[in-house]
Amino acid sequence: MTPSHVHSSHHDHDHDHALHSDGGVHLHDHDHPSGLKGFLRGLFVPHTHDAADSIDDAMEASHEGVRALVISLVILLVTTILQAVVFLFSGSVALLADTVHNFSDALTAIPLWVAFILGRRAANRRYTYGFGRAEDLAGLFIVVVVALSAVVAAWQSIDRLLHPQPLQNVWWVVVAGVIGFAGNELVAIYRIRIGRRIGSAALVADGVHARTDGFTSLAVVIGGAGVLLGFPLADPIVGIIISIAIFVLLLGTIGSIGRRLMDAIEPELLERAEHALAHVDGIDSVERIRLRWVGHRLEGDAIVTADPERTEIGGLAEASIRAHLPHVDEFLISVRSSSAAAR
Repeated sequence: MTPSHVHSSHHDHDHDHALHSDGGVHLHDHDHPSGLKGFLRGLFVPHTHDAADSIDDAMEASHEGVRALVISLVILLVTTILQAVVFLFSGSVALLADTVHNFSDALTAIPLWVAFILGRRAANRRYTYGFGRAEDLAGLFIVVVVALSAVVAAWQSIDRLLHPQPLQNVWWVVVAGVIGFAGNELVAIYRIRIGRRIGSAALVADGVHARTDGFTSLAVVIGGAGVLLGFPLADPIVGIIISIAIFVLLLGTIGSIGRRLMDAIEPELLERAEHALAHVDGIDSVERIRLRWVGHRLEGDAIVTADPERTEIGGLAEASIRAHLPHVDEFLISVRSSSAAAR
């Protein structure tokens, strides 16, 4: 029997995703770590694929992503300006390191902004899959910019360590560190929340990055406290530590972007897709499932076996996939005869 194909493309139509006994679609919940482990995981490894409160329209998701970037860009620029003013009066290289880093983070919103806009363009004869990969290319640019900021901060800190200079207005340095923490945490909360809604791993990662930057701002506070306690070298030492922390964080970002470019997928998403198809009434087996991210949208295909008389299997499978993976744009389902597959 020739396989039948159901092409699941994201158009302006709705599906009843709350089917079970009469429609064959089974929804499920999955557990997350609780206690301290769950709290820390929620801070630094937030989910990007939660179905609750998600936006599954590609255009609306893109608009939400751009809005999040613009608002967070303004917050980070205001934070950077306030910190820069304090640096001019204090001369703290730890604060300089944090200020340069926050400024570079603000600039990284621009290529991601361009990528979101470019990703809206329709596919053409040269780019037949569309322009969703622009988001991953923007991620590479972000890595380069942040790495350069770390190099500048490290160079300034080492120079100050070798040629110590008195630190002025230490209490203002402490205040600037608190401002940096508050600004970054606001950006982190907003980017992660919107990134989860639209399924953008890049936006969520940028939010996690902002959160870790907030803690490096707290390190500036520690450096200022060290100076107040009579240890002036605390300032350049903290500046060097911040630079090293930036490089360590970059390793994780590089790995994440590399996996995206290699079409890697989160195991939880694959398990969710397998569960979605395996529990559709009438599907005998799932032979293959493939998923990949294109920007902040999912696409993929699956081969399932079923009774050839059950012509509604394709539609039920599509509804189940969309119920479990709300960020899917295109999904191709091939239905093979169970008897043919058994030969």
